[in-house]
Amino acid sequence: MPDSGDSADAELETLRARIAALEEERTRRPSHHRVRSIVAVVLIVLGCVLAPLGVVAAWTSSIVGDTGRYVDTVRPLASDKDVQNAAATRVTNAVMERLDLTALLQDAAPAQRPLLEKALGRLGPSLESAVRSFVHDKAQAVVASDAFEKIWTDANRRIHGAVEKALTGSGGGAVKIENDTVTVDLAPVVDQVKQRLVDSGMTVAGKIPEIHTDFTVVRSEDIGKVKTYFRLLQLAGFWLPVIAVLLVAAGVLVSAHRRRVLIVAALCFAFATLLLGVALTVFRVVYLDALPAGVSQPAAGSVYDTLTRFLRTSVRSVVALGVVIAVAAWLTGPGRHAALVRRLWHSGIGAVRGTADHAGLRTGPVGPFVDRYRTWLTWILAAGAVLAFLLWPYPTGWVVVGLALALLFALGIVDFLATRPRRKDSPV
Repeated sequence: MPDSGDSADAELETLRARIAALEEERTRRPSHHRVRSIVAVVLIVLGCVLAPLGVVAAWTSSIVGDTGRYVDTVRPLASDKDVQNAAATRVTNAVMERLDLTALLQDAAPAQRPLLEKALGRLGPSLESAVRSFVHDKAQAVVASDAFEKIWTDANRRIHGAVEKALTGSGGGAVKIENDTVTVDLAPVVDQVKQRLVDSGMTVAGKIPEIHTDFTVVRSEDIGKVKTYFRLLQLAGFWLPVIAVLLVAAGVLVSAHRRRVLIVAALCFAFATLLLGVALTVFRVVYLDALPAGVSQPAAGSVYDTLTRFLRTSVRSVVALGVVIAVAAWLTGPGRHAALVRRLWHSGIGAVRGTADHAGLRTGPVGPFVDRYRTWLTWILAAGAVLAFLLWPYPTGWVVVGLALALLFALGIVDFLATRPRRKDSPV
């Protein structure tokens, strides 16, 4: 018969060994979690840093690298009042510099010329002001016509290579860049103004030689300093934002508390992109203040706003997407408030379904089918929303919100239809 004391000692040793193993595991676990947390933080920080750069890279690849997209972007500027006024003023100044007012006397009778010359001497400034106003009216009429839109579009199509060259150092085109300035030649507009002046009786305008005057599209002394970075962003193109998203996703997967880290990462990603929107607003003020006196600031502001519209739209889209993901992760979590929201959601849908049942509306075999495959249907709907966002051409913030609300509505329908089959012995 075995000794009971030896048996107790053996059990005690076994217990001690198990306690020691648990203590060792507990000491190893924090170290392991600490490493995972550090790796997750590094990946998420890198992804958030690349987020605004990814948006700029997508803009550089789309607007700067695509002639058709660039032309479609700047086309509305032909109807912008500030741009039209600046172009009309530029053309008027060019015409007035080459318009000989004394030549207007050639159409008068020889006997009347001495009197007109005396009048011109006394009324020179007034006459010049009247002629300038007349020329400006003709120029304004030309830039407000459909012809100017065609001239503007064709000119921007030709200078797109110069815009790309100014920002990235690549590309080409016949338009030269001087002092980091990209301009549109308004010579076709001047020709139409001259023709309208001749048709209005000012035949001396027909003797004005061909005039080439420029309208500034992009000008900055710092373009030469940053064009290398723009070139790198253009080469990165679509892949930089993808890399940013993958880094954040990897950080979330590596972390120990994925749901909590996902919420923080999504909000940080949105905040980093929001900083780009703030930088665009600040840079607009700096850019306009640095323009020379001869450049119309209202027109330059319109051009800047138009060229950066896609950037601002992308910023709002990414911010909205980050907030939506953070809210979705929070609502599906185990938190007390999130659980309360889910209970209210299911209670509301259950009340609607109960009212429908009392009204005689039945889902039939559809209800049990939806209830059986509810998880699959949920993932399919979520994947459909993600796919719609990815395939949407240049999605806006409202598109993100709309897709989120559509997904929520679809999930509500699934929850409404999902009913478990009644047992035969259950009361109707």
